[in-house]
Amino acid sequence: MTNESNRVETLGADDVSAIVSVLSEAFSDYPVMTYILGDEGDYAGRLEKLVTFFMMSRVLRGEVMLGVRSPDGLAAVGLVSYPGSGDEPAALGALRELTWATIGADARARYETFVEATAPLGITAPHIHLNMIGVRRAARGQGLGRAVLEAVHALSVANESSTGVSLSTEVETNVALYKSFGYEVVGSAEVGSAFTTRAMFRRDSQ
Repeated sequence: MTNESNRVETLGADDVSAIVSVLSEAFSDYPVMTYILGDEGDYAGRLEKLVTFFMMSRVLRGEVMLGVRSPDGLAAVGLVSYPGSGDEPAALGALRELTWATIGADARARYETFVEATAPLGITAPHIHLNMIGVRRAARGQGLGRAVLEAVHALSVANESSTGVSLSTEVETNVALYKSFGYEVVGSAEVGSAFTTRAMFRRDSQ
């Protein structure tokens, strides 16, 4: 599936700071992040807090975090979740309140607008969801993102209760890329007048 230099591994608690660093770099100018955070305050610091919250949502639920290392350290990351997999851990609720208290009420309101807009796009069939996938800028074009994506597909195939993998994208050029991996657009929504989000799904039979 991958060559040795692009070997995908499961990440753990020791990788938390490196995961946040990779994803903060990869998503620094991503439409969802710039929309939620706005232009007030320390953007980079608030982005790191938001990415940390998204990542810890996976850690506290015991879900999967995948990565590829380069000689310079962690270079690519994928965060995976299992929708409907159980109740929210109490620690996650506490972290959520702390995160929004730090980032700000306006940012929280914009995030809730985003969640409300995307809620109807949920896929009802049991599946795995790829929450975030990111590659450091210096490591792009080396097949690391492909390696992580293929590892996520393998997780779904190995999970008897999963029928495929879902993800969403807010970047038009990503749609064709994901279609090349067998994904189809299954729904879209406008988030205010800021951007369009597209839900995509790849069945395991692809």
